[in-house]
Amino acid sequence: MFSCHRQFTTITSRTFFNHNRLITPPLLLLPISSSINQRRKIVLRKNSKSWIIKSLGQERAKTVIQSDGEEEEKDNANVIINKEEEEEKKCNRDRKVDVLVAAAATVVLGVGNRVLYKLALVPLKNYPFFLAQLATFGYVVVYFSILYFRYHAGIVTDEMLSLPKAPFIAVGLLEALGAASGMAAGAILSGASIPILSQTFLVWQLLLSAIFLGRRYRFNQVVGCLLVAVGVIITVASGSNNGLSIKEASVFWTLLMVTSFFLQAADTVLKEIIFLDTAQRLKGGCVDLFVVNSYGSAFQAFFICLLLPLLSKLWGVPFGQLPSYLKDGAVCFLNIGSLSNGCQGAPLLPLLFIIVNMAFNVSLLHLLKISSAVVSCLASTFSVPLSVYAFTLPLPYIGVASSLPAGFVSGVIVLVAGLLVYAWTPSANSTTTLDPQPT
Repeated sequence: MFSCHRQFTTITSRTFFNHNRLITPPLLLLPISSSINQRRKIVLRKNSKSWIIKSLGQERAKTVIQSDGEEEEKDNANVIINKEEEEEKKCNRDRKVDVLVAAAATVVLGVGNRVLYKLALVPLKNYPFFLAQLATFGYVVVYFSILYFRYHAGIVTDEMLSLPKAPFIAVGLLEALGAASGMAAGAILSGASIPILSQTFLVWQLLLSAIFLGRRYRFNQVVGCLLVAVGVIITVASGSNNGLSIKEASVFWTLLMVTSFFLQAADTVLKEIIFLDTAQRLKGGCVDLFVVNSYGSAFQAFFICLLLPLLSKLWGVPFGQLPSYLKDGAVCFLNIGSLSNGCQGAPLLPLLFIIVNMAFNVSLLHLLKISSAVVSCLASTFSVPLSVYAFTLPLPYIGVASSLPAGFVSGVIVLVAGLLVYAWTPSANSTTTLDPQPT
């Protein structure tokens, strides 16, 4: 038993020994384990490499997609910018066309206004103050009638009517003083001297625009304005008897006419300020023309009534005789009764003057609204030589037509050259010549 037990034990121990040798041999275990680990490492590396490659591919794909999206966004942005630039260019072209059309209408109406004013004074040569009052109070009735219809049509809003009235009061005062002083001096001065003195209006415009609007005019614009003034002076003063017209008048009436043009220039600059200010108050909108004209004319009539004692004395009419003077002027205007002798042409000529003058004022204010005070002044100035030429035509009630001044052609050439110099743009980056930019 013992031997068997020993043998079993031996066999068992050998088996255990053999088992240990087979499973855990020191020489075979290390190579197997190292090979397994190496294989695992290779697999992991391949997986990591594939994962890295896959990740890089996804990132590159995202980058490509993102870059494509950015390029599409840039393309869309460029398209929008191009459309905006095209729309802006189109708006600028449309605006220039509107300004040119309005300027042409202002020139035509300006010629008619000057000619008809001279014709209206033929029947009312003894009643120029009556003509001034008829125009003043007639404007109030007509403008407010138009304003009423435009309000009910929805063109004029309550916000426009509720604007501060202080600027309109100043407009009325300037218009009253300018119109009264201009007609008083115009009754004494000759017809040829008034266009010469009217060139001070352009000088006042430049100065007042620079002071109150902060305009900075280029050198060519200032030179162009001066050439326009010189051209008008050459055109008017080159006649045979026109050179003595200012010398024959007293200094007082000459200075009064210059003061009248200063007041008119201040009035136009103030209206431009009103348009700019109301554009901010109305949040991008703009006040209607007839709001400005209606309130301005109403306050002008009010100040005319207050200044009647002074104005009647200025016109050579005693204030005590003013009622009878206005009565006689109304009889002459209606061309009825025994006092209508020498009033041939009334009431047609005065009414034509009032209608054309009203249309001229509306056109001039519209041009001022879409451009500037200086541009409207240039358009009005351009009508002067055309008016001189119109007086050479056989007009009714004036008598013998005046001859064309010797320097008419040269003066017109200088005037047109001045307009071209003013409108010339030195570079593409400069501001538009139609509306000089404020500082």
